Amino acid sequence: MAEKENKTPRINDEDVEDSATQVSNGQEPAVLTQSIPSITRSIAEAVVVKNEEMFFLTRPDGCIPMEGKHGFGLFYHDCRYLNGYELKLADTSLTPLVSNAAAGFSAVFELVNPEIELEGDRHITRDQISLKWERMIDAGELTLYDKISIQNFGRQRVAFPLSLSFRCKFEDIFAIRGLLPKELGELYPPSWKDGMLSFVYAGADGVNRGLSIHFLPEPDELDATQAYFNFDLETREQKEVLASLVIAESEEDVQPQAHQEPDLKKIEAYFRDESDNWLAGQTKITSDSLVLNSILDRSLRDLRMLRDSLDDDEFFSAGVPWFATLFGRDSLITGLQTLAFNRETAAETLRLLAKYQGQEVNDYRDEQPGKILHELRVGELARLKEIPHTPYYGTVDATPLFLFLLAQHADWSGDLSLFEELRDNVERALDWMANYGDADGDGYLEYENKSRHGLVNQGWKDSDQSIVNADGSLATPPISLVEVQGYVYLAKKGLANLFARSGDEDKAEALREEAKQLYEKFNQDFWLDDLGFYALALQAGDRPAAVVSSNPGQALWAGIIDPDKCEQTVKRLMAADMFNGWGIRTLSADNQCYNPTGYHVGTVWPHDNSMILAGFRKYSFDEEALQIFNGIVEAAMDFDHYRLPEVFAGFNREDYNVPVRYPVACHPQAWSAGSVPYMVTTLLGLKGDAFNQQLHVIRPILPDFVDRIQVRNLKVGKGSADIDFERSGQDACAVEVIRVEGELEVVVETQAD
Repeated sequence: MAEKENKTPRINDEDVEDSATQVSNGQEPAVLTQSIPSITRSIAEAVVVKNEEMFFLTRPDGCIPMEGKHGFGLFYHDCRYLNGYELKLADTSLTPLVSNAAAGFSAVFELVNPEIELEGDRHITRDQISLKWERMIDAGELTLYDKISIQNFGRQRVAFPLSLSFRCKFEDIFAIRGLLPKELGELYPPSWKDGMLSFVYAGADGVNRGLSIHFLPEPDELDATQAYFNFDLETREQKEVLASLVIAESEEDVQPQAHQEPDLKKIEAYFRDESDNWLAGQTKITSDSLVLNSILDRSLRDLRMLRDSLDDDEFFSAGVPWFATLFGRDSLITGLQTLAFNRETAAETLRLLAKYQGQEVNDYRDEQPGKILHELRVGELARLKEIPHTPYYGTVDATPLFLFLLAQHADWSGDLSLFEELRDNVERALDWMANYGDADGDGYLEYENKSRHGLVNQGWKDSDQSIVNADGSLATPPISLVEVQGYVYLAKKGLANLFARSGDEDKAEALREEAKQLYEKFNQDFWLDDLGFYALALQAGDRPAAVVSSNPGQALWAGIIDPDKCEQTVKRLMAADMFNGWGIRTLSADNQCYNPTGYHVGTVWPHDNSMILAGFRKYSFDEEALQIFNGIVEAAMDFDHYRLPEVFAGFNREDYNVPVRYPVACHPQAWSAGSVPYMVTTLLGLKGDAFNQQLHVIRPILPDFVDRIQVRNLKVGKGSADIDFERSGQDACAVEVIRVEGELEVVVETQAD
């Protein structure tokens, strides 16, 4: 619980390998991308505990398999410290009854025994022994606490051994995912001293990593990496074991230290209060639907869980376990989704990304001056420059999203100070879009991978098989994605307003004209008459990737779609080959490349649907927007704790009547957690206009299972408001302003602006 210092290892980026050198040496490109995010076994049922940069994934019984390729374990700074952890009673695995990690930083498991035969014709009757396993992470102390309470509910006294087994390999996250499996450092043999088990790894990057495990009471027996406790329990008697797993990371030798008995109740109260205080600072939205309330509460708690900091700036890390770090695109979109709840994280995210803005041309990292990063890593492979994520800049969309979030933040804050603070970054980002981002000068933002370890595809669908043609072939770079042009359109329109308010009308007018020209050119080049839909992308030679995908739905969100074509676009997105009953698929089920469990070629992504819903609302397709909302909410009901994962499978709803899990999806995941909150504020029509000291409520609608929604402490500029929404007929929604404080006017509009 101690105050945590920033322990993130710093990476020296001198002497980074250039990809051209690798090619000239005859080496084949080693691309760090696949059609899936990980080759490990399913983590769909994983129980996740996270506190700041530490997180732990286990099976529902609280254990980690001791063998095999899996994604469970204890992680910190892109390293899996613990990759095996099993509890057994009399050499027998226990039966899980319930697991609950709703608090985020803690979890509790209830286990019971099967029928167990012991020596001497003794046995333990099924369900006689109850084991309560309480787990909590204290990130300030880099410690995982496991409190194991064992009680005998049988009518007879019983004696038995309890064993705890551990395995540590200190693997880099990229090795676990199967993207770059390497064993680089030296793993020392485990050792016991004074009842404490220690694992030490000397990293090839000069960082020593250690895990020490302390027990109270001390084990009765020791064996290699196992601790044994002998229990002798009278009927109803209960005893406890506490295991404290302490991480160490240093460029000096890591020496296990004596560990004092913790006050777990005090530690838990501290983190619970911290979590509750963070939630209390968010806009609060409640309804007369217990289901919707539960999903909103889970979403905000997951966002709190995913909150991390770097260089004293806060951001939402993308997702556990594969992407628990700073991601340009993911952190920016989550910031956009949550502006109505708390705009401070968005501001800090923008400052942080500005600090890491591209400075030079570096093909190994896909870096150019002015470009916003894709992903930052601090593990062993990154420090050794085996991967380019120091940071890596292979994303085409983070830069326009950075600019658009800055403009949207200003609309909610009514303050130009952040714009003025980051003005140089804005100018450099605009220069990047005009020059490096549009290398062929055709007016479109495009990408082509230049790094031997880079991503082939660099939009949000960034797996290697995601951008395809109608015949199933892969699109040929350079590639201009349909939705990315919408992001650019939004960025230029939003920035034009900020430049105008800052007194630079010439710059503002130039941006407005560029946005107008892009709008006209886009609707000529991306619309395909024979398909009756927008192309997924334009590729080399200006050839369209003529497939039906979800991407044009995000172009609707951007407002770049011609009104004459919006109805066809909406209807095509809601056709049976796209809308599977839970949400809109990433790719049409009629396409040759469709796969319901393909990462970006047939699955359903909650964040994608939240943006498409906002696009439907922008063009007044409210009924279709409600269909998406109902589908996503009903899907959330079938996931543990109402937690929407990163992605789920695209199978038709009528096939299984439950959303089918995607085996290695992140959960929690930031922009999935932001999806339902964003959908609700979109349906309510909430739009900040802080420069004019106004909150606009535009054509609010309610889903059919909700009659009342209350919004409390909604902040716009220097004011705040409480508003009630109530059904006043089959399709009508009455708005009552309950409270307004500060310089703010609530303007209710019946027509879109």
